[in-house]
Amino acid sequence: MLGTALLLQQNPARALEPHAQRGAAFVQSNCARCHAVGRVGSSPLAEAPPFRTLHERYPVENLAEALAEGITTGHPSMPEFSLDPGQVDDVIAYLKTLEK
Repeated sequence: MLGTALLLQQNPARALEPHAQRGAAFVQSNCARCHAVGRVGSSPLAEAPPFRTLHERYPVENLAEALAEGITTGHPSMPEFSLDPGQVDDVIAYLKTLEK
C-alpha cells in the first residue's frame, strides 16, 4: 500500500477508483523495479518504457490479451508472467488513469 500511496502523492488531485487502486498496487509491486509506473519520473531500466507513455504507442486496452496470456515481448530483462482477469482489468484501469 505504501507504493500506491506514493503513486497517489505524485498526483494528489486525482483519487483513483478501486480497480485503478488495485492496478496501481499491482504495478508498483511487480513492475516498478524496471518501469516508471507513475505520472512522473524516469524508468529505473532505460529500455523499460514509462507506463505513462504506453498509450502513445497503442491503446492500453490492447494490452489486456497480452497481460492475460503472458507478455513475452517486453524489454530483454522483463520476467514472463500472466494475470488473472481481475488483475488485467485492474492494471488496464490504472494505465488509463495515466492517459489524462
